[in-house]
Amino acid sequence: MENQWSYKKYRIKDGLKPGSTHFQYFYVVSEEGKKKCNYCVWIVDEALTRFDRSGDFASIVSSRREVWNKWVKGKIDEGDFGNKVLKYEREGEKEIELSEMSAHLSMA
Repeated sequence: MENQWSYKKYRIKDGLKPGSTHFQYFYVVSEEGKKKCNYCVWIVDEALTRFDRSGDFASIVSSRREVWNKWVKGKIDEGDFGNKVLKYEREGEKEIELSEMSAHLSMA
């Protein structure tokens, strides 16, 4: 994980999934040293150019990380500690419970 920060009583680590050919950005939320949940941002390949013409992962992270951090903070504020995916597709974005997402296997 690339970054570590705190919000309220939680410790958050975030970063791109190492070695992935697909855009997968993970947030691991911990409380008192124990993992509480994962929040993930996935961008399907067809939607990458919505964020950066070249599809460069680092540029996308640089331009969107604060927006995603606010999403994570909002989930914490709501007390929503389910494993969530914010998935960007060509036609828009949607939030999905990771356990209900059958397509997550193809994103690995």
